[in-house]
Amino acid sequence: MRFGQRLAGLGATLSATLLAGAVAAQDAISDLPIVGAPHPEGIGFQPAATVTAREQQWLDHMLMILCAAVVALVMVLLLISIVRFNSRANPTPARFTHNTPLEIAWTLIPVLILVVLGSFSLPVLFKQEEIPAADVHLKVTGNQWFWSYEYPDEGISFDAFMLAREDLEAAGYTADEYRLAADNAVVIPVDKNVVVDVTASDVIHAWYIPAFNVQHSAVPGRIGQLWFRAEKEGVYFGQCTTLCGKDHAYMPITVKVVSQQVYDDWVAQTKTAGLGNSAAVRVASN
Repeated sequence: MRFGQRLAGLGATLSATLLAGAVAAQDAISDLPIVGAPHPEGIGFQPAATVTAREQQWLDHMLMILCAAVVALVMVLLLISIVRFNSRANPTPARFTHNTPLEIAWTLIPVLILVVLGSFSLPVLFKQEEIPAADVHLKVTGNQWFWSYEYPDEGISFDAFMLAREDLEAAGYTADEYRLAADNAVVIPVDKNVVVDVTASDVIHAWYIPAFNVQHSAVPGRIGQLWFRAEKEGVYFGQCTTLCGKDHAYMPITVKVVSQQVYDDWVAQTKTAGLGNSAAVRVASN
């Protein structure tokens, strides 16, 4: 009798401990700041949260400056030609057909510009395409019109649907996050290599997180790969970017970057929830 009572007490203690851990993990995930989200009247990039995003944003700014310089040069040359070589300034037009130095110049200068572009852009492209060893492996499947996620190494899987407007407050979001927040978020640890396998079950979708600057088409029957290493804890939003049907605009992506300890707790508690334990809590949602 005493043994049974002790066993029951031990079970109650263990259940309470698991529940406390689940609540702690839930609180840690719910308190994350919103980092990667669009803003009204915003025209710039979202804050770069990965090294590849930072490099690609720098490359974009550099290309914009280079393009502006080329446009300015062409406009200046055009203005000079209009002023200096109009019919009033030159009543007798020149009749030459070739100018070898000029032709060499306008051939070599674009070649040099392309060399500069390649020298800066190819390393960024290679870093994006060379998949490193994974600290966390994630499989993403696009469906009409929701996302399915699987952590193959952890035995965790779940679906993610867009939160209805009336459910935002209860889930810890504001009205501004409507059509951005999903009921179940992807949870990953900070400063870890996350390798993502992307596919689809029906039509072509695309998995895109602007702050990570990662995007890959989800094609039925094919598996694509991308990777990222998030550098800051917080909540990041994304969206399907390939027109996939009538509810294309209603399949958002929510990624929550947490500390390693919180991630480990989330994995443990999500596995417990999958086993139907009484301490199960949906810690993937906000």
